[in-house]
Amino acid sequence: MALRPHALLPRQYDHRKVLATTVDAWGRAVWLICPDAEREPSGHGRPSVRPRTYPYDALLVINDDGTAKEQTLHDVRLRVCHLDALPNGRFVLEGYGAVEEKSAQIYGRDGRRRHSFELGRAIEFLMADRRHHLWSAYGDEGVYSDPISYDGLVRWDSGGNRQWGYSAPGGVEYIDTVYALNVDDGAAWASYYPTFPLLEARADGKITVRRTPVTAPRGIAVHEDQVVMLGGNRQDDRLHRCRMTASEALLLEEACLTFPNGTPLKKYARPVGRGRHLYLHGTTPRQWYVMDMW
Repeated sequence: MALRPHALLPRQYDHRKVLATTVDAWGRAVWLICPDAEREPSGHGRPSVRPRTYPYDALLVINDDGTAKEQTLHDVRLRVCHLDALPNGRFVLEGYGAVEEKSAQIYGRDGRRRHSFELGRAIEFLMADRRHHLWSAYGDEGVYSDPISYDGLVRWDSGGNRQWGYSAPGGVEYIDTVYALNVDDGAAWASYYPTFPLLEARADGKITVRRTPVTAPRGIAVHEDQVVMLGGNRQDDRLHRCRMTASEALLLEEACLTFPNGTPLKKYARPVGRGRHLYLHGTTPRQWYVMDMW
């Protein structure tokens, strides 16, 4: 099975440095660009991008069904790690900056900062839906050291007010690190270490935890009673399609996922799961691809 091209950052931005990128709940690819940034070596793989000065005006480039538009976010004071679009034309940025800066900042449709709040440490995922819910998922460095991150998966409203945190049911391991996350309207699905169940958390408070045959997946897509998990079991290009019952996900079939030209899917950034769609990019953040559940 092959990915399809989804969105490409226009060529006129080739010389710009991308701080963060995602595909939002409306299927739009979003890139956050810093006009004055430099690459910084990383001990964890690819170099990261660091603004040279703070504060700075960041440029958002939004690709909506092939049409690109720009928006400026003024007076950004974070080294941004995650971003997403919120309803009503707003955006949320997460990152780190000076000690007095809170880790999450919400910008209005005019590009001005409206609100800041503390989101916790070791954030693995930050994703919003179209119903004013914002979901944050964490890694072990936050779970074991920070009271905000402690639950492993937290839901906020789109103004930054905490609404819910995950508490594992009896007999189920708590979250150490979230490996994969999918967010749809009013629901989130997560796979987490150490036992890698499929957690379904709904905004109405209903929680379902299912056993799965996949260890350490990298991406999740969900539609009706079926789930597709990408990667896991030490096979980064393997798709596992399962049918969900009340207590487990039963393997139906497997397939190999490739880039559109048939190139093996070996190196790619953490996927973005949005309902039945799974978005990912390879070694460059400029080209997004999509997989639809078959």
